[in-house]
Amino acid sequence: MSRAGYRVAVVGATGQVGTLMLALLREREFPAREIVAFASERSVGKELDGGLIVQALTEDSIQGFDLALFSAGGSTSGEWAPRFAGAGATVIDNSSRWRMEADVPLVVSEVNPDALAGHRGIIANPNCSTMQMVVALKPIHQAAGIERLVISTYQAVSGTNSSAVGELLDQAHAILHESDVAPPAQYAHQIAFNALPHAGSFAHGDDHTDEERKLIHETRKILDDPSIRVSATCVRVPVVNGHSEAVNVQTRDPLTPEQARELLAQAPGVVVRDDPHAAVYPMAIDAEGRDEVFVGRIRRDPGHERALDMWIVADNLRKGAATNAVQLAEVLHERGIVAAAHPARSAA
Repeated sequence: MSRAGYRVAVVGATGQVGTLMLALLREREFPAREIVAFASERSVGKELDGGLIVQALTEDSIQGFDLALFSAGGSTSGEWAPRFAGAGATVIDNSSRWRMEADVPLVVSEVNPDALAGHRGIIANPNCSTMQMVVALKPIHQAAGIERLVISTYQAVSGTNSSAVGELLDQAHAILHESDVAPPAQYAHQIAFNALPHAGSFAHGDDHTDEERKLIHETRKILDDPSIRVSATCVRVPVVNGHSEAVNVQTRDPLTPEQARELLAQAPGVVVRDDPHAAVYPMAIDAEGRDEVFVGRIRRDPGHERALDMWIVADNLRKGAATNAVQLAEVLHERGIVAAAHPARSAA
């Protein structure tokens, strides 16, 4: 890094997560001498908050960057992340494109930062639901091991896109004003005043959604334990922002709820809110705008002597996406490993 700081690209800068990435780079005072915003052709030339002008992705425009934060979808990441890396930048990608590649580290800053060492120019940000869960599971896995997880998610519509937020609000307005509800465009069914056991997409021949598969596979990779058995049901709920999860954790060694609370209270990035008799527990509306993962309703599973139930909530746009990407950039900076340790991989 030069004395003046890093040259940083944000790809997908006009989207929900990209906008937050730009804001967090400023808020957290990341040492950047220049930040350049990239987005799709239709946004090129647009002036963003802070005075940045959106650029187009070209071979010439991507030269000379130290870091590139991506939140532009899998196809864009598949094409342009290797090009940025080939030009010398380290890419932190928020799409699912690179997460399960064997030579691409999948990293949560509080959970497995050591996986960043030896990166080959591309680093993957996990799925938002996986992200918040493993922050809470890491101390439990370290202390007692994890045999099995049974997960039910309650995922906010902002995890889909800003159009889904608009659809929820429009539907709710129509229902409350006794107007006709327009046919759904973002989901298979009406989301307002409803719950859809269908977060993500069903691949042909698969009875699990891709969101559920991400929870299964990404959790094992991040915790570096392929033996963990995972059952997941992902549900889309009429909440604007903030994912909630009911997680049943079966440990290898005995662990009491009291021990779990103590471990979680000391864990980085975790806030324990667990006094249900006083109606104190994590809620999506309280997590919005926060970077921590909130955990509560920690209790013994009466059906298994080595299992605990807990409730985990986080802002899916912040810790679930943008915040972790910026935190990874901070770790790379602190450890002096922004530059790739090995030649960047080529595009698939």
